[in-house]
Amino acid sequence: MKTICLYFQIHQPFRLKRYRFFDIGSDHYYYDDFNNEAIISRIAERSYIPAIQAIHEMIEQSGQKFKVAFSISGTALEQMEIYAPEVIENLRTLVKTGCVEFLAETYAHSLSSLYDEDEFKRQVVMHSQKISSLFGQMPVVFRNTELIYSDEIGQKVAEMGFKGIIVEGAKHILGWKSPNYVYSCVAAPKLKMLMRNFRFSDDISFRFSNRNWDNYPLTADKYIDWIAKTPESEPLVNLFMNFDTFGEMHTQESGIFEFLKALPGCADRRGITFKTPSEVVSSLDAVDSIYVTYPISWADEERDTSAWLGNRLQKDAVSKLYSVGERVRLSRDRRLMQDWIYLQSSDHFYYMSTKHSSDGAVHSHFSPYDSPFDAFTNYMNVLGDFIDRVKAQYPDSIDNEELNALLQTINNQDNKINELEKELRKLKTPKKKVAKEG
Repeated sequence: MKTICLYFQIHQPFRLKRYRFFDIGSDHYYYDDFNNEAIISRIAERSYIPAIQAIHEMIEQSGQKFKVAFSISGTALEQMEIYAPEVIENLRTLVKTGCVEFLAETYAHSLSSLYDEDEFKRQVVMHSQKISSLFGQMPVVFRNTELIYSDEIGQKVAEMGFKGIIVEGAKHILGWKSPNYVYSCVAAPKLKMLMRNFRFSDDISFRFSNRNWDNYPLTADKYIDWIAKTPESEPLVNLFMNFDTFGEMHTQESGIFEFLKALPGCADRRGITFKTPSEVVSSLDAVDSIYVTYPISWADEERDTSAWLGNRLQKDAVSKLYSVGERVRLSRDRRLMQDWIYLQSSDHFYYMSTKHSSDGAVHSHFSPYDSPFDAFTNYMNVLGDFIDRVKAQYPDSIDNEELNALLQTINNQDNKINELEKELRKLKTPKKKVAKEG
């Protein structure tokens, strides 16, 4: 029996306002609130809410046979809570069906897995706790930012206790192998890898509305028939895509919602089932290990990290950001910690890409800047102010080890003071008189 594993990504960064060099030192608020609210409100109305409602209808009409998973970044969840709380409520309604799973990822949708292991682990824990508090689930399957993966990252994810990880089924990694099996991480054999079938996924996310495509128009019957005709020995087809595919990238008028709603019925008629990632991990054995020596992703033609780290501008910006990571994590300043999270979103570096041809067009489509150099300049101005704030608290004259020891001493003193204050309150509290028996 063939199984479809369907997962959707939802992510929104906190976009930066126009921040000039002369703002450094005088303006410590970096975000374009108007643009952030406008974008997520629009996408929620056009995409998230109608798509969630469609999925709820699909689950009910299929008798709970249709199942789906979501990976939602912490920054997207925060914006939903502020600007579109109805999306959160609709997702909670989906959870009650028992047919929806939430995956773990980095809270900020960051590149921390490539630069800062401590920050990476901290954000994954932070994100899992956010998912648990909002939806009552503790994720067991991990999906890294933009499916960035390597053997080293897989080992870290396994050490954190995850059972499975979502990975791009890149041709240069799989070679002759099919993505339609479960594989295992070569560095951590117990960690199972679910490989994205990019052909079937991109048929929906990129080609659905393309009138010049040979297979336009794409119907649910035709699509499921393609999946049914994959080799009988291949048990699994992983369909992973952005959730705003429905209603935003492809408008309601394109027929994308009708296509989505028809999938469960067409699949059922061909004996194809739907499972969540954790169900796939628990029910299917790995057929082989996959070596991924250098990081891969699901972005651009190269399927590597060049979308965020392909030029000197991007590398300089990322390196400078993570150079202060250890000191920021020592901070008790809530605003500083919040900015640290928001400035790590991979989108800021994506906007700095200088790629050309079709990849360059995609980068330009999502960027709010006039050019990659404009994106770099704006970000570096913000980062300059942020780093100045970090240095104001923790000067360069004190090295990290000395600073950590000093803060630990202060923390111990605070704890001792709290204990003494408790003892003092006890001594000041009058004891109740015990009545004598007489």
